[in-house]
Parts: sequence; structure tokens; C-alpha cells
Amino acid sequence: MPVFIYEFMWGVGAATGPYIMGMALEMGTGWPAGYHIIAVMQVVLTIILFASLPLWKERKDEVQADSGHKRKPHSLREIFWIPGAREILVAFFCYSAVEQTCGLWASSFLNLSKGISAEQAASFGAMFFIGITVGRAINGFLAMRMHDESMIRMGQVLILFGIVTVMLPAGDAVALAGLILIGLGCAPIYPCIIHSTPTHFGKDKSQAIIGVQMAAAYIGTMLMPPLFGILANHLSISLLPIYLLVLLAIMAFMHERLIQKTR
Repeated sequence: MPVFIYEFMWGVGAATGPYIMGMALEMGTGWPAGYHIIAVMQVVLTIILFASLPLWKERKDEVQADSGHKRKPHSLREIFWIPGAREILVAFFCYSAVEQTCGLWASSFLNLSKGISAEQAASFGAMFFIGITVGRAINGFLAMRMHDESMIRMGQVLILFGIVTVMLPAGDAVALAGLILIGLGCAPIYPCIIHSTPTHFGKDKSQAIIGVQMAAAYIGTMLMPPLFGILANHLSISLLPIYLLVLLAIMAFMHERLIQKTR
């Protein structure tokens, strides 16, 4: 449940950015005004984080006092050879690539491929993150009744339906519904992958696995959206749904392989 709370608050912040940009465009102040507002929010957040640093030190001292012994850390090579580790790293890489690529390119896709106005497309882009936020609020309760594996599969099916919906040659409302579905599908995957790590790999290896998982997630976030930008520039931005489908297929395949290897 706490993992879903953290991810829910991330969704609130992620949805706020596109909404602010859409409002700035609708009011005629232009995109620089949207960036100025977000910059002020970032500065305020940075001040709050610096003010809270003493609290982090106190917590670190408590953890060190509670731990009776230090466990030898696993090397990167050892982690890669743990059964299922490579599969979960690829799956997490692909999930983060789907989430970030859709979040960054959905508005441009709606504007350039679907013909939706730039102002409306920016607002529609926020719906993807709202879908994630609402989904994580709901999944926090579903997690008490469903297993992580079932929730991840459910999320993958919703993403598939969302991508197919976006591809349909229909009106703006259908494209909007598709983005919301993709967001709802993304909602359980990230927190459930993290939460299921001790189950798949044991508590003694979970900390090391989670660290490498996060690295794979950041690499996917950093690498795959710019890669799609290159494809969109040289081919067509209409390829966005196909790009997301390929990533989703690899993610689903690797997750099933993980379950087989760690069952």
C-alpha cells in the first residue's frame, strides 16, 4: 500500500505539468509562461527538500543502530546471473520506456497525427498522467486482494486496449479515452514490480535487485523517448502506437519468463 501512495503522489505531480502548459497555451501567454510556473514550483520543492535533510540523517542513524550486521553487497555480475534478473531488468526497461515515451510524445502525436489543436492536445496529454494517478489510487486497494503478477498482467492488457483505441480512426473523445486507458494500465506495473521483488528473488537479494531495476528504469526513461523522436523525425510520428506496442510485447514476454524462472 505505501508503494502505491508514493506512486500516486508522483502521478499528481506528473499530471500537473502538462495541465499547466495547456492552461498557459489556452490563455495565450505561450509555453515560456508554463515553464516559468513549473520552475517556481521546482525551486520551492528544492527549498523544502534542503530543509528536510536533517530528518534523513536521523532516519539513517536509526537504521544503522537497528542493523546488527552488515551484509556483503552483491556485485553487478552476480546480480545479472541470478535467475530471472535479466528478464525483470528488460521488463522494467520497457515499462519505463512505454510510460515516458507516451507521456512525452502523446500531445505531439495528437496534434500532428490526429489533427487536434496544440492547446487541446497539451491538455489531453495530461489525461495520460491522470489515468496513472487515478489507477494507482484504485490499485492501492486492489493490491490487498490481488497478487502482483495478476495486477501486472491486468495493467498490460489495459495498455494494449488503450494503444488500440488510440490507433482507431475516430474522434477526439476516442483518442482521449485511449490515453486514459494506457495511463490506467501503467498504474499497477511500476509499484507491483518493486513490491514483488522479494517474492521472486528473496529478501536477501531484493535490495540489490531493486537498485539495478531502478537503473534499468532510468536508462529506459532516458534512451527510448529520444529514440522515438529520431524515428518520428525521419519517418512519421504516427508510428507512436506501433512503437509502444513493440515495447509492451517485449515487457509482457519478459515478465512471463521471469515468473517461469522464479516460480
